Amino acid sequence: MRNLQKLAADTLEDVLAGAALHQVLPQRVQKLETPGERGALQDIVYGSLRQLGRLDAWLDALLERPLTDPQLGWLLRVALYQLAYTRAPAHAVVHNAVTAAGEGWRRGLANAVLRNFQRRRAELETLANGQPRAHWSHPDWWIQKVQAEHPARWQAILEAGLLHPPFTLRVNTRWGDAEKYLQMLTEAGLPARQTGADAITLDKAVPVHSLPGFDQGWVSVQDAGAQWAARLLDAQPGERVLDACAAPGGKTGHILERADVKLVALDIDAARLARVQENLDRLHLHASLVEGDAAQPDAWWDGQPFDRILADVPCSASGVVRRNPDIKWLRRPDDIAQFAAQQAVMVESLWPLLAPGGTLLYATCSIFNAENDDQVQAFLMRHAGDAVRCPLPEPLSDGSLLPDAEHDGFFYALLRKT
Repeated sequence: MRNLQKLAADTLEDVLAGAALHQVLPQRVQKLETPGERGALQDIVYGSLRQLGRLDAWLDALLERPLTDPQLGWLLRVALYQLAYTRAPAHAVVHNAVTAAGEGWRRGLANAVLRNFQRRRAELETLANGQPRAHWSHPDWWIQKVQAEHPARWQAILEAGLLHPPFTLRVNTRWGDAEKYLQMLTEAGLPARQTGADAITLDKAVPVHSLPGFDQGWVSVQDAGAQWAARLLDAQPGERVLDACAAPGGKTGHILERADVKLVALDIDAARLARVQENLDRLHLHASLVEGDAAQPDAWWDGQPFDRILADVPCSASGVVRRNPDIKWLRRPDDIAQFAAQQAVMVESLWPLLAPGGTLLYATCSIFNAENDDQVQAFLMRHAGDAVRCPLPEPLSDGSLLPDAEHDGFFYALLRKT
């Protein structure tokens, strides 16, 4: 456990300094020998980031003066997370943290802080609940923005950001249906329920290769909210389709599972494009993979118009922070405007590639208006003569799918070229 605490603390320090969580954590996970240790490390890191606002408040209250040793601070946050949110024995958490702290004053301080937390737990919970940043464990500016833009749902949105994300699968309809796969999961002793047309959510996450038929392409891991994209795009057999910003290929695969189309999967990152190919190989599907910038089609477009375009644009990812909890601590308020400007350029660049009568599905995993409805309204004003917004089914009548226990947060707008 001492090794886990130190690895987790080092990971948190690197991530909050700006390193990418999806790159740093796998490097640390590789240092562990057993699946149990690897899973525990991931839980500690992700959980500490989700609850970082509360951990910060507790640590501040437990210290008599600001801590001058950042590494010790991260170690204490990790231990506080374990004491409050895991089943690890408290005596073992404290012992290992004290040992990992080192010698001298560090050892004594670690012991005092963690013992005091155990004694003052109820008092510290009350104190943290009185501070918005600690209570909701999001930055103050983020909380205020969600309150202003979603006044009726802001608390539920922030609460969803603290949940462990659901483990949801997409059944490959070329193989079978959700009912059939649910039966296979039951026989395998894996409790699950249907949460979408092709979506099944397991009660508990499991290694993907232990899932029946995963390696054969029968199912893929994909959030139920993300599965709306291919359904709304509704590509028909024989159509020419562009999946812009396609990596890692979840939506690409779903489009191809639903219909035999001529699909171009575009991404600016060659390494991420390779992941698209890996996913397609597992699903036994084919697409033309193109490395290029969606905002600069002159460099890669062959001049043939597309019947459908999925513009899954780069965004703040504010709707998926429980899966990427580092995002909420690293984003800054002015990042939203920068994303919005990038999105506007991208959609303007892709629109000429769409055939008359064709549809473009604008998609984000954001909950912020500047990236969503404001963006679409501004586009429609610029294209009053050649674009209309198509109605979407419930629960997407306004395009927003706000995060809850069943799915992440997304926004969709279907635009038809007249």
